[in-house]
Amino acid sequence: MGSLRQMGRGTQILVLAIFCLSASVMYSFIFHYSATEEDSDQLVPQQIRYICIFQKLTSSSLNRLIFAPSNSPLQYPIQGFTVVPLRKTLIPGSLLCPVVSWPSRPLERWDKEEQGEKEITVQSTSLSDLNNLLGQITYTSTVYRMRTGDLAHFTFEHHEAVFPIVIQQTSVPVLYDIGNDINSRVSIVTKTFLRYTELQALISSIRTYYKDIKIIIADDSLEPQKVNGSNIEQYIMPPAQGWFAGRNLAVSQVTTKYFLWVDDDFLFTDKTKIENLVEVMEATPELDVVGGSVAGHGQFYFSLVYQDGNGEDGGCLNRKGAVTYQPVPGFPTCSFTSGVVNLFLGRTDAVRKVGFDPRLKRVAHSEFFMDGLGSLLVASCSHVSIDHQPKIENAKYSSFRNQQSKDIEDKLAHHFFKNHLKCVHYG
Repeated sequence: MGSLRQMGRGTQILVLAIFCLSASVMYSFIFHYSATEEDSDQLVPQQIRYICIFQKLTSSSLNRLIFAPSNSPLQYPIQGFTVVPLRKTLIPGSLLCPVVSWPSRPLERWDKEEQGEKEITVQSTSLSDLNNLLGQITYTSTVYRMRTGDLAHFTFEHHEAVFPIVIQQTSVPVLYDIGNDINSRVSIVTKTFLRYTELQALISSIRTYYKDIKIIIADDSLEPQKVNGSNIEQYIMPPAQGWFAGRNLAVSQVTTKYFLWVDDDFLFTDKTKIENLVEVMEATPELDVVGGSVAGHGQFYFSLVYQDGNGEDGGCLNRKGAVTYQPVPGFPTCSFTSGVVNLFLGRTDAVRKVGFDPRLKRVAHSEFFMDGLGSLLVASCSHVSIDHQPKIENAKYSSFRNQQSKDIEDKLAHHFFKNHLKCVHYG
């Protein structure tokens, strides 16, 4: 067990417990947050307040577990009843089946004054009249939200049913006018820092196989150099803004449906077939990210499993390498997983929604897939690969690239607060 401490007034103390089964295979982080008395009074309640807000935004009455009654004469919608916020909508399919006895009561219709109330009572001695009235009942939500839900209660004598209502604002389609060629479907995206020799080698290899495809470069080098070439967009950033900030900038400039992410020291080969990844994505519209393999690193992929915590105690995240869930239909060399290597084809709009945390500057990769867990559908394919350039010694680059103890400490503290974690396990 070791500890990392950042001392000083107004700063956190992060205690790190490390359990090693193999130095290169498995390790865990357990977070214990301490602070000065002044900060502790502010930070911990603030985090609890933030996680409560997050839980409120991501939950609704539709999360409630409902059991269907047995032998019930009530018919009602159990799935698919969706309404627009504040808009009156007929409740479909509500009726009584002709298997019940009827009380001797006069027919009653609800008054207009009852419309808009939370509860409506309908009585009748005629089954057909009653079902006719049930077919006229409408639902209108009372609050304006983009996506939430409600539960409707439907009772008859001792029978009761509860059915869900999805309240969701209709979204406008966002379509990409893609052509038939790869250049109109995909842009190649990379981030560079102090490695122009490697970047030029990458560009040359791309042009060997894709002469006209757009290349987008985010560059936060200390002394930027202009990168020449046709259909190349180079975006100069303030110096040393970091890895994920550059990813955000580059992806923000993509105008194609997909983008291929590559590191600036990769090399295209005859096995780097972007068309093959596009084929997988087009055949599986739910897919958001599909990765390949990198020479020397193989087909790197991993699963992520999150165990939720309570309001005060954070959750635990488990990352396990070389785990897939099931094959992608129609593509035996591809399987669903949680995260992939730095060669991946991304669906532009889906990746933008998750984004890359700009606070992660030096070393970051899994964190993107952690933030996208539950929203990004990811797959890994073995039939598309790329080469890695031989390493060139670059002392200045290494001084920025290699993490110091304070960088690790800050990154773990960021995990603790942002993702409301108490432990992370890498295996």
